[in-house]
Amino acid sequence: MVCDLVVVGLGYVGLPLARTAGTAGLTVTGFDVSERVVAGLRAGRSHVQDITDRDVAGMLATGFTATTDPAVLADADTVAICVPTALGADGAPDLGPLVRASTTVAGHLRPGTLVVVESTSYPGTTSEVIRPILERTGLAAGGDFYLAYSPERIDPGNSEFSVANTPKVVGGHTGLCAKRCAAFYEQFVDTVVIAGGTREAELAKLLENTYRNVNIALANEFAVYCHGLGIDVWDVVRCAATKPFGFQSFRPGAGVGGHCIPVDPVYLMHQAGTEGFTFRTVAAAQQVNRDMPAHVADRVTGLLRDAGRGIEGAEVLLLGVSYKPDVADLRESPATAVARRLMALGATVRFHDPHVARFPVDGTVLRRVAQPYRTATRADVSVLLQAHRAYDLDRLARAARLLFDTTGRGCGERVVRL
Repeated sequence: MVCDLVVVGLGYVGLPLARTAGTAGLTVTGFDVSERVVAGLRAGRSHVQDITDRDVAGMLATGFTATTDPAVLADADTVAICVPTALGADGAPDLGPLVRASTTVAGHLRPGTLVVVESTSYPGTTSEVIRPILERTGLAAGGDFYLAYSPERIDPGNSEFSVANTPKVVGGHTGLCAKRCAAFYEQFVDTVVIAGGTREAELAKLLENTYRNVNIALANEFAVYCHGLGIDVWDVVRCAATKPFGFQSFRPGAGVGGHCIPVDPVYLMHQAGTEGFTFRTVAAAQQVNRDMPAHVADRVTGLLRDAGRGIEGAEVLLLGVSYKPDVADLRESPATAVARRLMALGATVRFHDPHVARFPVDGTVLRRVAQPYRTATRADVSVLLQAHRAYDLDRLARAARLLFDTTGRGCGERVVRL
């Protein structure tokens, strides 16, 4: 029996895609190499923050199945590859999961199937890495099967934009591949935008997040500059944001984190470097953002010194260690680098995050406090890294002995903002 869609990789990208397609009436099967993930989904448990257990139950009720058996790929009308493309231990792009997933798909590829890559990567990945793997079967892309690239645009924790109402960019190996891919997504996405080809679609995703990375770096550098001059950077940002044209507001912070903003520029610069091109602006922005955790730790050290207390042996409480507000994701979180530097300076570091139960830093699992407000009254300094909605910032400002706020949202006599 032919399945409308098989999603390869049931993480924060693949599971919302499967749910949205299933809600629109498509028959959907999810394939993942993790037995834990598959067993959880079969039991009605979600491992993705934006998908609830109730959502999973609804998916199962309408026919969704999850499996570790790649044989289901042979019955797919469309295969969407949604595996992670992170950075390796050397800091370079790691296409290992994508190559392995594509090899698995190739082992079950049949004529007429549409294969869509949603995993973020550098331009040329679809045509130069994925296509040769799939064509080892003897089938030709654009002739025997359809091949396209459509970058994921998932924003964890965003309740306004979902798969359905976020415009979907698609780029085909051929014009016919693009049309076939667009027709597929038009079944459950409001707006589909056809790119000139797979390279254009791949590079569009990198531009989106590199744009954010560069502008966050500018805001971060302004914060460092303003601190040196005794100027309130948050007031500068507030005033600049009143301009109704020509300016988009970005806020400074402890750095950048997550699955896209600190990673996508690396993919961009990696590929550009192989072609002898240097993105000087992007490289500079990367360095500014990488330096911010050290700046935060140095500010903490300075605040303790001003209070007559050294950093050695000081008790520091980190509040909100995920990479963005109201999510549990620790990937590339700047909190890790902040904690690392503070511990290297001799501080005793503890943390609280309503969404994170365990926070490891270089093999050391930091102690999680159960009562952040009470602990803040005893800590030498508390550092607000993410202003989760669960935090009562007014109460925190009153309770803390000293609060260093990197989010610009706190106020009070004992609050010092970035």
